[in-house]
Amino acid sequence: MGDQRVAIVTGASRGIGRGVAKRLAKDGRHVVLSARSEAPLNDLKAEIEGEGGSASVKAVDIGDRAALAAMIESVASELGRLDILVNNAGITRDNLILRMSDEEWDDVLATNLTSVFVACRAAARPMMRGKFGRICNIGSTSGLVGNAGQANYAAAKSGLIGLTRSIARELGGKGITANVVAPGFVQTDMTKNLPEQVIDHVKAAMSVRTLGEPADIAAAVAYVTADDAGYLTGQVVAVDGGMTMC
Repeated sequence: MGDQRVAIVTGASRGIGRGVAKRLAKDGRHVVLSARSEAPLNDLKAEIEGEGGSASVKAVDIGDRAALAAMIESVASELGRLDILVNNAGITRDNLILRMSDEEWDDVLATNLTSVFVACRAAARPMMRGKFGRICNIGSTSGLVGNAGQANYAAAKSGLIGLTRSIARELGGKGITANVVAPGFVQTDMTKNLPEQVIDHVKAAMSVRTLGEPADIAAAVAYVTADDAGYLTGQVVAVDGGMTMC
């Protein structure tokens, strides 16, 4: 790849992941698009290339730990480097705690937290070899303040902060940074079916009185993964319209 930075984005087929992938490609990175289904990734690859960017596709189920690690290792081997890892893929299994099943708890923790650990562990070695790395884990304001009906999701996203800060401490001396970008309410497939009264309540809690867009999150990811963001590590950047600033 020469001097071109190589970035992996998980959950790249839609929503925030798609927005992040397009922004990183626009900024000159070669973006490895990853998600479970290959077809939408191929469509996004064609779109990025049509706009002058560079991308490739690596479909993987992040719930398969061995496959996830192998995918990351293959990117570093095939492209000769790995500079940026954006762990975006995640799921929700919302329920009140009295009704939440063990399976709903386990599925969310495995997908939203354990898979990030697996991916970061796999990415650390090629980043250390290159003496450069930018890890960005996509969190949530739920991980900062909690959310009724999301004990599993909030626990995973809160755990993500501790994981990220530990990685930042361990790898900072190797030229590798690790940060969390924590979106608030963003207009994606996960929020479009929320009742209008819920949306109105959310907007009332914000300073800017509007939901975010994937591009808003992508802008923050672009910064924390930039070459000149080497002095920013172990931080949580809440992109939430001011919802959690108090």
